[in-house]
Amino acid sequence: MANRISDLLGTGPVVTDGAWGTELQARGLLSGDIPDLWNLTRPDLVGEVAHAYVEAGSQVILTNTFGANRLRLDAHGAAGQVEAINRRGVEISKSAAGNRARVFASMGPSGKLLMSGETTVAELTTAFAEQAQALADGGADAIVIETMSDLDEAKAALAAAKSSGLPVVVCMVFDAGKDKDRTMMGATPEVVARELTAAGADVIGANCGVGIERYVPVCQRLRAATDCPIWIKANAGLPVMEGGRVVYRTTPEEFACHVPALLAAGASFIGGCCGTSPAFIRAVCTKLPGR
Repeated sequence: MANRISDLLGTGPVVTDGAWGTELQARGLLSGDIPDLWNLTRPDLVGEVAHAYVEAGSQVILTNTFGANRLRLDAHGAAGQVEAINRRGVEISKSAAGNRARVFASMGPSGKLLMSGETTVAELTTAFAEQAQALADGGADAIVIETMSDLDEAKAALAAAKSSGLPVVVCMVFDAGKDKDRTMMGATPEVVARELTAAGADVIGANCGVGIERYVPVCQRLRAATDCPIWIKANAGLPVMEGGRVVYRTTPEEFACHVPALLAAGASFIGGCCGTSPAFIRAVCTKLPGR
């Protein structure tokens, strides 16, 4: 199944999508609401986001399933809807993608900490395997494990996702340490790349946490430590509060000006995370050869 990745990369670097949370908020999702539930209650608006990214030029779009694992959903009384939410999330994105883009299904962290005993590796593996199977059953082309801070949790999610038979992308957040080049738990890009490669990841990368300029050296270090393709989805800079609202000040053009440096650093997949939008993806496309 990993040949799906090599086939996709056969024509050069791939443009992924941007943020989903802020796009759903722009369509009425309230702070504290569970975005994943909109797959069942507002599939029309979720579909608008997916379609907007396809129209902007994304060759890979994700799914509105970031928090749709049993451990997160249980806190909102929705643990019994894991399969329905994930399958519908894939169906919505596939409908928007048509034959113009691939659908890589999103799996985010559990929201519980291993180091404090809030959960166990066995519990994580069970929850992630349930979600991954639902995403595979929905017809996803691959799975993206993203926004991970704990390498042990990421490896548990990877093992679970691999059981689905789909290719798996694993992304960590590097936003700690004086140079913002470590995960919250202190892992360096080199450690992450080596351990995730050994654990069987098909693509390794970084997302969220910091702006795109900070992920250029992280990308370079990941590239030097693994033969896997590298996936980068940075934020639109660091957020600031304006009038009680979270605002990202980086413009699409400012974001995209760092794309050539990311390509030189070895990125194979480039998109955006928090604060980015279809306008950012259009700007990224202008910086890629042949786009």
